[in-house]
Amino acid sequence: MPKRVVIIPGDDAAPEAMAPTLDLLKSLALDIEFTEFPIGQDGVKQYGSRRDFHQALCRAIDQSDTTLFGSTNGTTGGISYLRWGKQTYANVRPTRWLPGFQSPLKQPEGIDLVIVRENLEDLYMGIEGDLGVLSALPETSVTSYLTKKPLDTTPVGKFAIKVITVQATQRVVRFACELARKRKARGGRGLVTCTCKYNMLRSSDGLFRQVAEETAKAYPDIEYNQYIVDDFAHRLVANPSQFDVVVMPNLYGDLLSDAAAGTIGGLGLAPSGCYGEDYAYFESAHGTAPDIAGRNIINPTATLLSAGLMLEYLGWQDVADRLEAAIARVYAEGQVLTPDQSGSSSTTDFCRAVKDAVLDSERQPVRTTPARQ
Repeated sequence: MPKRVVIIPGDDAAPEAMAPTLDLLKSLALDIEFTEFPIGQDGVKQYGSRRDFHQALCRAIDQSDTTLFGSTNGTTGGISYLRWGKQTYANVRPTRWLPGFQSPLKQPEGIDLVIVRENLEDLYMGIEGDLGVLSALPETSVTSYLTKKPLDTTPVGKFAIKVITVQATQRVVRFACELARKRKARGGRGLVTCTCKYNMLRSSDGLFRQVAEETAKAYPDIEYNQYIVDDFAHRLVANPSQFDVVVMPNLYGDLLSDAAAGTIGGLGLAPSGCYGEDYAYFESAHGTAPDIAGRNIINPTATLLSAGLMLEYLGWQDVADRLEAAIARVYAEGQVLTPDQSGSSSTTDFCRAVKDAVLDSERQPVRTTPARQ
């Protein structure tokens, strides 16, 4: 039975990276059935209303094995359902330098880390409001442990709720440890680092640190360490090669995974995957690049690498390895690169070069059906 993959091209320049990526995937002749959805307002027009478009998209997602998603500016729907509806709790963002990547660092060799970001809670619960609402709470509930004084709710202002739970922290740390174990089996370090602001946010981030430390004890074959998040940020820039798998709460992961991408050459090189208990979706970590939309120069590397993560998830590890090797070959040769990587080639030309490198690979012929999981 074929694997079912939903393709959501995204907005602005994102479809310009998705289209040649999809063409490459189809050229591999794998046992995959692709369902491509229209973009933004085109989808609304095709299905009659935004509500009908959203419902059709959610049905397709539910009937699929996975989704490959282009970046969105909010016009194209589906991302909220993929994240919260499918409970994809672990956002995995690999950062690996390859020869030819235009890193700003003098010695980027050896950078090969993965940030695992808790994807559903922290400050991204979406619970915010007027400061005055908190005046109804008992003073003991809004008293600072730093000043020993209750919060002054009279100024005009806003609040946001930060939530850290034991269950969510346990499962994302287990995911990080399992990933470190898998990477170790393939020659990685077998190291998990936890980072958050546990020195100041003693209750919330303190809980994340405590649960992470306890959960990691179940993996004696995996090394574990931890850093306060500002110390980690410094280490990430000064010596990123010291890290393997790094697990952190939602907000820090969102920010620091972008910073990590900067160490190897930018967000155009940054893939991601969001994993739940029984579903995952994949997307580039960058935005929609509206400033270059229509120019066919967006770097498709992040989209291609995200497609590689998807193939690995579906069981085609050998094909994913071939795709990454092809990307590495194109960068090493340095002849067909996009402008953000100091080249002058188009998105289409870059993808064509990667496609040719995949098809010209001297490795064993690929399996057209996935390996047993």
